Amino acid sequence: MSFFKDFKAFVSRGNVVDMAVGVVVGGAFGKIVSSLVADIITPLISLLTGGATLAESYVCLNADEAFSYASFPTVALANEAGYATLNYGIFVQTIIDFLLIALSIFCVIRIITKSREKLEAKKKAEETAAAAEAAAAAPAEPVETAEDILRDIRTMLEKK
Repeated sequence: MSFFKDFKAFVSRGNVVDMAVGVVVGGAFGKIVSSLVADIITPLISLLTGGATLAESYVCLNADEAFSYASFPTVALANEAGYATLNYGIFVQTIIDFLLIALSIFCVIRIITKSREKLEAKKKAEETAAAAEAAAAAPAEPVETAEDILRDIRTMLEKK
């Protein structure tokens, strides 16, 4: 029964809900980045490479004299014909996805870090100003001069 109580306490914490929201938003963000790569970046790369799409870029591993890339322009056609393919285009597209997601996360974390640093600096400046104001508002202790000390000595000598 202790296991279920511990699990309930774990689920009841706010961090679990925050984590769940993060996973859902992260999944949606991953789909957005994948669409960006597949629908915008890949066609631009295709335009630069003369029409070859990145996802359909492959190397035939068991090519024979009947094989030509013009006859099998897609991975699916080459696979249907019984050729083994090394699909490096999909791998490159996945790397681009990863790099864009990593860059986006880095930017968000950097913005949060910079904002936190600014808030901490502002808070520290306010605390310093408050401390300086409190020090200025406090009555200054009178500073004894040499004349005051000599006067006290003379008074004490006169009393004896």
